[in-house]
Amino acid sequence: MSKDGIFLRELERGDLSTINAWRADRSLVSLLGGNFRHVGREIDDKWFDAYLGSRANNVRLAVCMASSGALIGVTYLLGIDWLNRSAEFSIQIGAESARGRGMGEAAARSILAHAFTDLNLHRVSLDVLEGNARAIALYEKLGFRTEGLHRQAVFKDGQYLNVVSMALLSTDFAEPSSAPVGD
Repeated sequence: MSKDGIFLRELERGDLSTINAWRADRSLVSLLGGNFRHVGREIDDKWFDAYLGSRANNVRLAVCMASSGALIGVTYLLGIDWLNRSAEFSIQIGAESARGRGMGEAAARSILAHAFTDLNLHRVSLDVLEGNARAIALYEKLGFRTEGLHRQAVFKDGQYLNVVSMALLSTDFAEPSSAPVGD
């Protein structure tokens, strides 16, 4: 069992119905940079097929409960630029029962360790809605630094919202110590 209660695995076609249900959750989508859209199964299948064809530059992982294997979220490294050693990061804990329990932080730390240790990336960036204080606090806790503000960059729920750009360098990323307490 994972010490954080979760494990990551590559996304599978069988995950699509759960992910689609999260896309239909307006309260969840309201926290994300993307807009709400109705997405049918055929579109999901094409999206997954496109991912399979672009795996060389994209990592899409399922966040699963260690105890049951249940899918609770997703986390991605997208648009990997192997020359500049950079990628775009995103995470979504779709299962409401798993939110606010540290599982998003554990998943983020795991994929960032993968980015910097296994993939040898140097820079991971993200965009987050300015009003998503909980996500921004998590990203800052992980070591991300604010690099800029895109004013009124996203139209959601009838209004334009600001987007904060953040990034984390491999030299700033610190994995939690695995040393036993008291050492």
